[in-house]
Amino acid sequence: MRKKKKLDIGLDVKKPKGDCNSDKCPWHGHLKIRGRVLQGKVVSDKGSDTAVVEWNYYNYIPKYERYERRKTRMPVHSPTCIGARTGDIVTIGECRPLSKTKRFVIIEKRNIQGV
Repeated sequence: MRKKKKLDIGLDVKKPKGDCNSDKCPWHGHLKIRGRVLQGKVVSDKGSDTAVVEWNYYNYIPKYERYERRKTRMPVHSPTCIGARTGDIVTIGECRPLSKTKRFVIIEKRNIQGV
């Protein structure tokens, strides 16, 4: 079996140091990244090759002239070469549907811990 080389996915992100044999990896497989690129915090990594990423935002309520805090939680594919764990800040990119709920994949693990 030939060793797969790391691909250029077309985004300004660091390539992972690890290696994997998954076809669902944007770096070592055949997965194309297109669409939105977001950042968030991994709140769960209990699933098999799955992580739950969360980010917070504010929503304005005109009646009360106040803001409320809201959060978005999204299941994403977590390649083994990146090794994202709970508490890591990650960059995720949109891809084709990988399962019933997963449409994003982790493309980079940031150096910031627990923000």
